[in-house]
Amino acid sequence: MAVPYRKIGIIREGKQPADRRVPLTPEQCARVIAKYPNIDLTVQRSNVRAYTDAEYEAAGVQLVDDLGDRELILGVKEVPLDMLLPGKSYLFFSHTIKKQAHNQKLLRTILDRKITLIDHELLTDPKGERVLAFGYWAGVVGAYNGFRAWQLLHGGPELKPAHACHDLEELERYLHAYPLPKDLRIVLTGGGRVGKGAMGVLERAGVQRITPAAFLTGTFDGPVYTALGSDDLYEREDGQPFDKTAFHQDPRGHRSRFRPFARRAQIYMACHFWDPRGPKILSADDLRDPGLTLQVVADISCDVGGPIDSTLKASTIAAPFFGYDRNTGHEVAPGAPGSITVMSVDNLPCELPRDASAAFGNDLIERVLPHLAGDDQEGMIGRATIAANGHLTERFSYLSDYAEGR
Repeated sequence: MAVPYRKIGIIREGKQPADRRVPLTPEQCARVIAKYPNIDLTVQRSNVRAYTDAEYEAAGVQLVDDLGDRELILGVKEVPLDMLLPGKSYLFFSHTIKKQAHNQKLLRTILDRKITLIDHELLTDPKGERVLAFGYWAGVVGAYNGFRAWQLLHGGPELKPAHACHDLEELERYLHAYPLPKDLRIVLTGGGRVGKGAMGVLERAGVQRITPAAFLTGTFDGPVYTALGSDDLYEREDGQPFDKTAFHQDPRGHRSRFRPFARRAQIYMACHFWDPRGPKILSADDLRDPGLTLQVVADISCDVGGPIDSTLKASTIAAPFFGYDRNTGHEVAPGAPGSITVMSVDNLPCELPRDASAAFGNDLIERVLPHLAGDDQEGMIGRATIAANGHLTERFSYLSDYAEGR
């Protein structure tokens, strides 16, 4: 495998709609150049990045139009087919390992052009934990968008769209200026990276965290939220005690315990990981419940056709909200009588590209670059390599039928 890499280039993101994130910020590129004198790092010119060419140039980074002399090309999102250079190594989020239909041609082209594909999503430490992800920032923006949906329904000071804010600091200025009602109750599911991002926003907005039990029975003088883990959210259908380890191995034979929370909360922020074998969390029947108090569902996880039946589609940054008619299950205008306002944007980190990129780049430098620039004794790069020199690696041989279009 072609490690260590010495000639590395950062590609101009070409996927549409444009993604403004970068794998390394200008300041981080300067750090790489200083720390690794043997690495020749260049950045392809771009007019869509959250960081401008001028910022890279000011940091002492070489700007180029052509990456043809690079050994390894770094990006964020899928690289368009016409930008894939034969024989090169690429590192980006390919979204191919689940046989995503829209990226079948991408993998086929990578194999045909004898490209080595390394995937950000597959970079793991020896314990199998991912080392790179944008999930925290999905949680941050998703929670903020939940408040924007509330503002859309109830009015009050403008909450500027996250993508129109320069950074997190500006976003929080708008959030702090918005008067949350004292009786606001929010329920959140999931405690991973996404959930932690959402919880951080709630706490910085002055929303107090309480236990699930208190959420269902208590009264409070101020806005509150509760975060549900799997043992709060599910129970066994056979009445036996819930076993968290067994549930995560196989969630079949369980049912949701969410409806009592949906009868107390006005906003639901969904940040969980969902196994398709598992039960619905909020079904169409639940949503028709006349005792339901939910007004906003911010489905940050955005599993269309998944555990939340009001998530009819992935919404967009430009049009993040739609209404779900509780009785018919059809899409209606946000705020329509008898509806719940849904936010289900599936590329939330793109709305705060500078902050998200800076956090991602720090992890890339500290946790991945030593393996790319060294001998990768841990096998991190090998584990994350889907294809090499025209062939799928052994770990990803199961993609052969997908790559062939079968």
